[in-house]
Amino acid sequence: MSSLKKFKRAAVYNLTRLLLFFFNIIPRRTAVFIGGWLGLAAWMLYSRDRFRILRHLSLVYKDRLSLKEKNIISRNFFINSGKNLADVIRFRKHYRTEIKPLVTVEGLEYFDRAYKAGRGLFGITGHIGNFELLAVHLADLGYKIAVIGREMYDNRLDKLLVDNREAMGLTNIPTTDSPRKLLSWLKDGGAVGVLIDTDSFRVRGMFIPTFGRLSNTPVGQTIIGLKTGAAFLPMFCLRTVDNRYKIIIKPPIDCIPRDTSEEQVYLVTLKCTKALEEIINLFPDQWIWLHNRWRTRP
Repeated sequence: MSSLKKFKRAAVYNLTRLLLFFFNIIPRRTAVFIGGWLGLAAWMLYSRDRFRILRHLSLVYKDRLSLKEKNIISRNFFINSGKNLADVIRFRKHYRTEIKPLVTVEGLEYFDRAYKAGRGLFGITGHIGNFELLAVHLADLGYKIAVIGREMYDNRLDKLLVDNREAMGLTNIPTTDSPRKLLSWLKDGGAVGVLIDTDSFRVRGMFIPTFGRLSNTPVGQTIIGLKTGAAFLPMFCLRTVDNRYKIIIKPPIDCIPRDTSEEQVYLVTLKCTKALEEIINLFPDQWIWLHNRWRTRP
């Protein structure tokens, strides 16, 4: 690694530690306000990211949205991301006293019923809203929750993230771990949160229609879930206008347990993708349009 790269990584790590300290000594209202303004500043500074978001919005919505509407979605996405990050940073010290009282849950009965069946379940979500809070809140309610996380480029930053998750009662399963760990977790009746909206060559995928365009979609969770008889529940944690949160849990996806044929894997993953699409259409300024969902072509 070059000296310049080492310097940049050290600077990012030290800045992250500084932000962790600063955001935890100020009131939440101030932290969320600053987080929103930092997000807005990032939107104004990074023109390449603004262009990328507009391009992806145009691919999906074409002329159904005006340029002004697309710019508003782009700007609000950055603001919401900054606010969400401020809350994530404050989890360890302030979650139960300041953040938990601001969370409401719709559809918890679906989750509870699937969890008590004892065959494990996958919480299917995406990079929308505060997905870190989604897992934390369910774990705080007493459920056994694990999250699958891709390791970060810097081991020090990765440790900060994993420590933050584990301090909140979550089990972190790296994408590099053996599938046996995931199978064992599900067989013990645990729940696993998984993000299905990234185009990655690191995991097995299928081309699933996403907003009418074929997209490389991970299917490992579908194969494992079908093998174990686990349930698949779409769920999302969305920011509301008053800086509160609403968790929405949908009924389980219809599937044929133990059937791991390509057709069944495709159909279940397609249904999960459609559930995510519906939420994105309702809350477009909370989804990560920065990511090129259609980068890999068939």
